[in-house]
Amino acid sequence: MPDHMLFTSESVTEGHPDKLADQISDAVLDACLEKDARSRVAIETLLTRGLAVVAGELTTEAYVEIADVVRDTIVEVGYNATDLGFDGHTCGVMVAIQQQSPDIAQGVDTGGAGDQGMMFGYACDETPELMPLPIAIAHRLTRRQADVRRAYPDLGLRPDAKSQVTIAYDEAGQPVRIDTLVLSTQHDPRLKQADVKAIVQEHILTPVLAEFEAYNTGDITLHVNPTGIFTIGGPQADTGVTGRKIIVDTYGGYARHGGGAFSGKDPTKVDRSAAYAARYLAKQVVAAGLAKKCEIQLAYAIGVAEPVSVRVETFGTGAHPDAEIARRLQATFDLTPKGVIDLLDLRRPIYRETAKNGHFGNPAFGWEKTDRAQSLAG
Repeated sequence: MPDHMLFTSESVTEGHPDKLADQISDAVLDACLEKDARSRVAIETLLTRGLAVVAGELTTEAYVEIADVVRDTIVEVGYNATDLGFDGHTCGVMVAIQQQSPDIAQGVDTGGAGDQGMMFGYACDETPELMPLPIAIAHRLTRRQADVRRAYPDLGLRPDAKSQVTIAYDEAGQPVRIDTLVLSTQHDPRLKQADVKAIVQEHILTPVLAEFEAYNTGDITLHVNPTGIFTIGGPQADTGVTGRKIIVDTYGGYARHGGGAFSGKDPTKVDRSAAYAARYLAKQVVAAGLAKKCEIQLAYAIGVAEPVSVRVETFGTGAHPDAEIARRLQATFDLTPKGVIDLLDLRRPIYRETAKNGHFGNPAFGWEKTDRAQSLAG
C-alpha cells in the first residue's frame, strides 16, 4: 500500500435533514424512557418542506405529547424561522403510531433479542478515542460548524452542513497526512462564496486542523461550498428520513456495518444495543493492547437470548489468535440482550445526543469506556 492509498469518510451536522429526523426519533424515545424505562419504541421520522411525519410502534405506560417533542427538537436544532425554509413553530406534524406486535413482544419479554441480525463494532489506535482518523476529523468539522453557528449567529452560517475528509495511508496501513477536506455549509443569502470561505477557514478549518497538526503537511486540498452557493437547505431542500446516515453514525465506512439503523429504537432492539456492545468490546481489546485494530461481529436470532455467533477480526495485529480473544470476551461478558442493557445501562434517556454527531467516539457515552480492558489482558 503506497503512500497515496487514500480513504475518505463524511459527516453531517445536526441540521442535516436526515440527522434532524434521527434526533426527532431519539427525542421521542428519550421522552418515553424518562417516564417509563421499559418502554418499547421503534419510531421513524420523515421530514419534507413544512411537514414532519412520525410513525412506528410504541408500547409504554408513559404519556408523551409527541407533536410537542417534534417541534421542540426542530427549534432547538436551529430551524426556528420561516426564512430558513423550515420552522418548528409552524410546520405540520403528522403522527401515525401503533402498538408493538405481540408476536415480537412475547420473544422480548422472555429476555430474547427483539430481532434477528448481525451487528459490528470497531476500534483502532489511530486516535485517542480509538476511532478511524477520517471519520474522527469529519465529525470534528461538523461539530465545530454547529458550535460556531450557535456562538456567532451574526456570521450567517445556517444549520445544514456536511464535511468530507480524505486521509493518505502508508504501506503499513498507518495514516500519514490529510489529503483533502470538503466543507459545505448552508448560509445566509447575503454571503458570497468568498465570505463563506473566509468564515469557514477562520472559525472551522484552522481550529480543527490545529487538533490534528501531525497530519497537516501544508498541502491539503480544500473545497468550501464548491457549488458556489448553499442558501436553501434542510428539509426544504432535501427530504430527511431516520436511519439514512448509518455510515456517518458508525465508522465512516472504515469498518463493516450490519445494515440496521440506531435512532428511534429502544435498547431491546439489538440493532442498536448490540452495535454499542460490539464497539465496547472492540475498545476493550485495543485498550488492553491485544490488537491495534479490532472488529467484532455479534449475531442474534429473534426471541433467543444468547448470540448465535461472536467473531473477532484483528487484521493481523492481534497479540493472540482471534479465536482466543473471542473466547476471552465470551467468558468475561454477558452478551444476551439483558446483559448488554445492564452492562451499558441503556434504559435511560440518553439517545438524542447520539443522533447529533456520531454514535461512537464521544467519551460521554457509556460504551466508550475502556474500564474492563485489564480483565482481558491477562
